[in-house]
Parts: sequence; C-alpha cells; structure tokens
Amino acid sequence: MTSGKIDLAAFLNQQYLCEALTIKEVQTLLDYTELVSYQKNDIIADIGEVGQALYFVITGEAVLVFGDGGSETEVGRMKEGELIGEMSFFDRKPRSVRMRALRDNTQLLKLPRVKYDRLRIEHPFIAVNLLEHAIVSLDHLFRRVTTDVATFSQYFYGPGKR
Repeated sequence: MTSGKIDLAAFLNQQYLCEALTIKEVQTLLDYTELVSYQKNDIIADIGEVGQALYFVITGEAVLVFGDGGSETEVGRMKEGELIGEMSFFDRKPRSVRMRALRDNTQLLKLPRVKYDRLRIEHPFIAVNLLEHAIVSLDHLFRRVTTDVATFSQYFYGPGKR
C-alpha cells in the first residue's frame, strides 16, 4: 500500500461519507476508485452526458454551472469532502449542469459505474453508506440553491411580492 493511499484513507476516514465505516472498509472503498486531477476551468463532466461516475472532492473545489459556454450561471460549489455527479449517476438521465474545476490541482476520487456495480455486490454495507451520503449531498445542494433563489427573489421583487 502506498503512502498516498494511506494518507487518502486517513482523509476519507474524517469525512461524513466514511463516518460509519472502519478504516479497513475505507481502504476497500479506495480499491474501487481512482484519483483524478483537474486544472482550473477543466470540465469534469458536461451538460447532456449521462453520469458514468461519482466524484468525491479531495482537494480544490468544483463549480456547477448551467448554460452555454458564453453565458453560464453558477448553481453551486462543491468543496473538499463533498460528493458530485450523483444525480445523473443514479437516475441515469443527462446532466443538466456542467461540472468544472474551480482551482488548479483539484483532485477527485472517481468511482466509475462499473466499479460501483461491483461494490454493491461485493461490499453492500459500503455501497449503502455511499448511497446515504449521496442523498445527504443532494439535499444540501437543493437547500443551498433554494435558499439562494429565495434570497434573490426577495431582493429582486421585495418581501411578499412575486
């Protein structure tokens, strides 16, 4: 086992995703993933693609944007310790947002669908924890977006007017 993998396991062990997992289970999860790096503005996944992988932000930050390249609206930011790409991955529908690296050397753990399918069969407890984390992640994103929309609406229209 490389020291990078040990460091990654220690990092993951401190994250919500792995709070119910033993260090051995975290290391097992790492066996199903690959570490990928992106530079600032690199596209991680694009609008219209069907999600073939889940991503977990290790370092850096990713931004979710809606719109074409000339006119994009930021929908959310995913920071260290957060999961991205889960909606299209699980519902198998085309992505409605573009995921882009916000900083140089943004590192993500990538869990490809084929490996997730194996993980579900070989280690169902780990897969259930990952699924629960995806639900919480989507809930956090939804709450951030709806709070931003409500704040903008009040600012734009004034209280009680729509």
